[in-house]
Amino acid sequence: MKRPAAFLLSLLIVAATALFGAPADAQENPSPEPARLRLDLGQLAPRLITSSDQAITVTGTVTNTGSRRIVKPMARLQIGERLASPRAMDSVLAGNPVQDTPLTDFTSLAEELEPGQSARMNITVPLTGPRGAALRPGVYPLLVNVNGTPEYGGPARLAAVSLLMPVLSTPGHANNQATPRHSKLAVLWPITDSTPHIQTAPFGVPMTLTDDSLADELSPGGRLYSLVSAARAAQETNPKIGGSLCFALDPDLLRTVDAMRNGYRVSGGVAGKGADAASNWLAALRALVTGRCVVPLPFADADLTTLGKIRGADGNPDAGLMTTALNGTATIREVLGVESKTGVLWPGGTPDEKALSAISSGGFQTVLTDGAKLRAGGDDETVTGAATLSDGLRAQPTNSMATAGLTGFTPSAQTPTTYSGASQRAVSTQNGLAAIAFEAGLGRAEGATSGSLLVAPPRRWDATTDELNAFLSGLGKLTNAGVTAGSTLDDLLGSAPEGSASLVDNTRSDGGAAVADQLSGLDQDVASLLSAMQIDPRNRVEPKAIIGPVRDALVRGSSTAFGPSASVPSASANATAELAAIRDQVTVEQPKQTIALASGSSPLPVYVHNDLPVGITAQIALKNTMGIRPEQTNKELLFPAKGGQTRYVQIEALRAGHLSVDVSLTTPSGTDLGATARFELTSTEYGPITIIITVVAGCALLLLASRRIYRRVKESRGGAA
Repeated sequence: MKRPAAFLLSLLIVAATALFGAPADAQENPSPEPARLRLDLGQLAPRLITSSDQAITVTGTVTNTGSRRIVKPMARLQIGERLASPRAMDSVLAGNPVQDTPLTDFTSLAEELEPGQSARMNITVPLTGPRGAALRPGVYPLLVNVNGTPEYGGPARLAAVSLLMPVLSTPGHANNQATPRHSKLAVLWPITDSTPHIQTAPFGVPMTLTDDSLADELSPGGRLYSLVSAARAAQETNPKIGGSLCFALDPDLLRTVDAMRNGYRVSGGVAGKGADAASNWLAALRALVTGRCVVPLPFADADLTTLGKIRGADGNPDAGLMTTALNGTATIREVLGVESKTGVLWPGGTPDEKALSAISSGGFQTVLTDGAKLRAGGDDETVTGAATLSDGLRAQPTNSMATAGLTGFTPSAQTPTTYSGASQRAVSTQNGLAAIAFEAGLGRAEGATSGSLLVAPPRRWDATTDELNAFLSGLGKLTNAGVTAGSTLDDLLGSAPEGSASLVDNTRSDGGAAVADQLSGLDQDVASLLSAMQIDPRNRVEPKAIIGPVRDALVRGSSTAFGPSASVPSASANATAELAAIRDQVTVEQPKQTIALASGSSPLPVYVHNDLPVGITAQIALKNTMGIRPEQTNKELLFPAKGGQTRYVQIEALRAGHLSVDVSLTTPSGTDLGATARFELTSTEYGPITIIITVVAGCALLLLASRRIYRRVKESRGGAA
């Protein structure tokens, strides 16, 4: 087809599309538009509906996050049918839409919202009359729905938040109450770091953190402060609920906060601001957990499956790292002066068979794990109670529905504007509280029995003090209504296992393998450094104390805080920095001026400084040696602790003039030490080998010339005859 004809055909196709619309597939499967409004809930009251409640109130803020003006934004509260099955609950908690009906008409929020502008939202739904009488005990889905008309568009739902509301008794009808079930309830209360904060903590040097956000978490209003203060308040105001809490502690967090009390620095050399906050928080935590249930997390909340894949210099898994990860009880005792519950561990992720074997060998008899990952027999057969794992370990399941409720969901392509109430900090506990109420009896048929509940919030739970207080208060109301009964972890562990089971995790990515490979390389460098170190009789410091911070950093690199698809550089950053802090203390000093060689074959003076408190064996390596012939440089030289020495390396200049050479250090097994130093040299003489070669070459030239002269003379005599 000729170009003019093809161009005309293209124009006709474009015109037809404009007149008659896009093809059917494009209309049936439009790509979801990004959210144009952000809805931030501020308050929800009540959290559980009882017969005395007369209204539901929802407040918040709506913000135009798009680039177009929104005309007539308005909001209303919608309610779905009572959820009658675990499958229906799971669907709502996963973010799937439900059939709902309006509880109110739309309330206007503003005439219009320009990009970046916000408007207050305040919705009140009376529960008197038929509307309240229709609410039977159970759990109902709520939706805060915001509509509006974007500029150049039509009316549409622009933002929504999905919530669950437990109803303990029908409003205005005190005789219609939830059936008492008295389900045993215990709650794990995670005290963990949001992410490993240590950048470096070399032996004998003040700790340096990546930033000072941990100080904010320990201060009033911070995440860790809120967890401690809310639990303390529950112990004082509601002993049944306060006594049902079991505190899961991260040993690495405790050690880090303890070190902060003595002063620390932040990346860039700035002094840290959180010493007082660290002291106050540790004192409050000590008062909170003394005499209470305490269980350890692995050090730095390490993923034990990933940790078990880190291999040492011999190619085998580094068992010492697993020992560090599982020795948290000693740190808890040292920092807080309390004893952890014997033989109980709450590991993150899904430990594989090797990790479970290491846990058992570490003296643990019970692991607390997500009940959704326990399978008996076939993969589809879920275990609801305690079970026996390999190596005789007991698996005590945590309630997966409650965890899902407290964690929240990520908006899907089908519901891009809908967010879970659990992902809203201001009401982050509502769906979790509703899930507990459902599992404890509000979702069960009349006469059905309910089992024990062990609730495990997200390990890095980020909720405000008000939300945590509301959550614990809600648990108290469930107990007062007889739906739950305050219990302890010991009570739950007292029941016999129901059979054998295995742990299954179909969501695991291969990110852990990449992290393990990177950490394995660093671990082998650590082993190389350790083998090169010697105790100095003056300092009496064990080499293991020097490399200890690096090994701790290797464990931190496997932390579940980095997620299943961990970034390798971020996961290994601490170990890399700790290793560099050791290497950089043994270095070749850069000469301040050009070195003049006294002869063609001269010794090169190399000054090595060792700031470590241990002696170290190293080799001097020469690189970029064009114009220079070094002697063998694989001699092992011992450099004493806390001092410097000059060692001489024999070299030969192959030519006169300006020369340069790079000088560095390595351990005998090849691990680099310090930085490479550039030596600038001048030489006016040739070395003996060069002279010998020159003389030999001259003699050869003379012989060849003599032979040529001889042949010419001989030829001239023959011609004369």
